[in-house]
Amino acid sequence: MKKLIFFSAFFLFVIPVFAQVKIGYINSEAIMKELPEAQDAQRKLDNLVQEWQAELRRLESEWKSKYDAYDRDKLIMSDQTRSEKEKELVDLENRIMQYREQKFGQNGELFQKQEEFMKPIQNKIFNALEKIAKDEGYDFVFDKSGEILLLYANEKYDLTNKVLQALK
Repeated sequence: MKKLIFFSAFFLFVIPVFAQVKIGYINSEAIMKELPEAQDAQRKLDNLVQEWQAELRRLESEWKSKYDAYDRDKLIMSDQTRSEKEKELVDLENRIMQYREQKFGQNGELFQKQEEFMKPIQNKIFNALEKIAKDEGYDFVFDKSGEILLLYANEKYDLTNKVLQALK
């Protein structure tokens, strides 16, 4: 929300001064929904997720069955058997947590597969956008999907080097 207010204020006060600046926007979500390659990549990801979730459900079901058997019989088990069953349950629970982290964690396989499948598509979209922006004279192009994101900027507006010089 703060970004939206900032960009609104920016455009309200700065654009009249630079009326010659040409600004455009895209809706990347709409582009991804229409692009056959993106749909194929999403299907592949969905299939992997379903496969991984099925394995996770299987492991959780196995744990529940073992726990129910343990809970039912623990009073008649020897201390050694009870200890072995408890260790077995803990090991299986750790395996479940490991599997979940491996597949769905922050740097898990899902994240890696998204990168692998989507990066070429995003590059293709960006290259098309960059060509259109240059050919049609756009200075800035934003993505209106989700948070406001600057996708393209004419290099003449890049102040990075000036800021770096001022900081030295």
